[in-house]
Amino acid sequence: MPRAAMAPIFDGGRTVRFVERVYPDPEPGEIRIAVEANAICWTDRAIFEEGSRVVAGHEVAGIVEQTGAGATVEVGTRGVVFLMDFCGSCRSCRRGFTNQCEAKRRDTGFDADGGYGPFALVHETNFFPVPKNLDAPSATLLLDVMGTGGHALERLSQVRSDVESLLVCGAGPIGLGVLAMAKIRLGADTPVYVTDLFTQRLELAESLGGIVASPHDIRGYDAAIDTSGKQVAREQGLAALSKRGALVCVGHGEGLALNVSEDLIAPERSVLGSEYFRFDELPGNLDLLLNSGDVFRQVITGTVPVSEIQAGLERFFAGAPGKIIVTQGAL
Repeated sequence: MPRAAMAPIFDGGRTVRFVERVYPDPEPGEIRIAVEANAICWTDRAIFEEGSRVVAGHEVAGIVEQTGAGATVEVGTRGVVFLMDFCGSCRSCRRGFTNQCEAKRRDTGFDADGGYGPFALVHETNFFPVPKNLDAPSATLLLDVMGTGGHALERLSQVRSDVESLLVCGAGPIGLGVLAMAKIRLGADTPVYVTDLFTQRLELAESLGGIVASPHDIRGYDAAIDTSGKQVAREQGLAALSKRGALVCVGHGEGLALNVSEDLIAPERSVLGSEYFRFDELPGNLDLLLNSGDVFRQVITGTVPVSEIQAGLERFFAGAPGKIIVTQGAL
């Protein structure tokens, strides 16, 4: 049966109001999820300021509440939602590059109701089950924190296999995810340097094993990953690279100015983009979360009930460190 429930709508101007939304029965191949948790993302800032006709939230964890015809996942299954509703049949999808789908149907939380509301309708193919005993806030770490951070490191590995030092520009949640994943993938002894404008974020990065670096003193790193989306950070990262160094751009936002001959050709440097992650990266990240969860859970620094979402958003966008999770009901 269709479900009617109150959900937060971003009206723009950093205001939130609760309105009644009707969540229909799932169509064939769809499932309806009872949302348990959704992590706040810096990308939500633009929606918070400009408004949206749909319920925001794209880092969704919840339990399958109802299934449509043909769906095989069982009611009661806990899992997370892959942001991009990939088609599964285009050239990119057939090769596993679901983050580069050429016929994407929608993006949860951007043009379809997302996880700040009590329910979400998604295609079964975009739902990744997790063990029932994995709490929902922790499950959200599989998405932007571990997924996006890990994919950036995978992109880096395609052009530089001998990374002995890494610079992370930006100590927000994705930057912390890169840091935590780098300590596992590159080795605990590999130095990972971090820059940010917020002292609290840098303190959290240090607790995860990062080394605070001054943007004016950084030189000679094998790789840099920019999660800030700021042009000045990208250009500082590029300038800090050694020969054969690689810059991976993760954060959306501003541009990058460079001199092709001096910055790229002569030192044989690489500049790469890294967009979200592939659906098939989730199983490996789940294994990491189950085996090294204490490391990644440090990124979660607070939870707020959806009734206090306005305060949670204001706190996060004021520079609070780590991830703030918006929760629905009892967990």
